[in-house]
Amino acid sequence: MANLDYSKLNGLIPAIIQDDKTKNVLMLGFMNEEAYNKTLETGKVTFFSRTKNRLWTKGEESGHFLNVVSIEEDCDHDTLLVKVNPVGPTCHKGTDTCFGTKNEYGVEFFRYLQDFIARRHEEMPEGSYTTSLFNSGVNRMAQKVGEEAVETVIEATNGTDDRLIYEASDLIYHLIVLLTSKGHRIEDLAVELQKRHK
Repeated sequence: MANLDYSKLNGLIPAIIQDDKTKNVLMLGFMNEEAYNKTLETGKVTFFSRTKNRLWTKGEESGHFLNVVSIEEDCDHDTLLVKVNPVGPTCHKGTDTCFGTKNEYGVEFFRYLQDFIARRHEEMPEGSYTTSLFNSGVNRMAQKVGEEAVETVIEATNGTDDRLIYEASDLIYHLIVLLTSKGHRIEDLAVELQKRHK
């Protein structure tokens, strides 16, 4: 990383903590150079506590560590975005985030599922249903998408809401498998839909 600028806040820089998987913002803390270096060294987020006037590794008392995935700096080199895998709730009040919100997946889960299916396509582990789909060939995968689409339509017109969600989920899963087999990702659909939305 370029030289971080600690001069604007008397030796501190803000560190925005974001869950790497859900993309939710968990908290904001401050790091001095020593806290930043310790974070890099240990792989666990360490702040400079302004109230304790010392380094403080998040989770040192509770066990709710923030395991670092990546660290990015902003264009002025005076703010960090730290992507983490949290262990337990982030806030000392026991909530998922320091903003009182739940740290749950939204549509971001589609990206996680896409990455999971892509790994299955690369590794092809035996005994995996996803592997069996890839092995069945593109015609069978396309057929499965069609079958799941029909089942989704049936539930939408004559079924229950719970079954509609269940079948639509099957449809999306099988569609991601088919896209992956053809070298595409679910995000490619987002790009196409974005173009149409303009």
